Amino acid sequence: MAVKNVGEKYRCNICGNEVRVTKVGGGELVCCGKPMEKTEG
Repeated sequence: MAVKNVGEKYRCNICGNEVRVTKVGGGELVCCGKPMEKTEG
């Protein structure tokens, strides 16, 4: 899933890392070799 907006929150379903977008640059967030999942927050 491509990052679209500042403030979006993503979580890794493997290790539990969470990130919040502070600057949109396009592309997809990946952790542990898998795409991160967008969460509510």
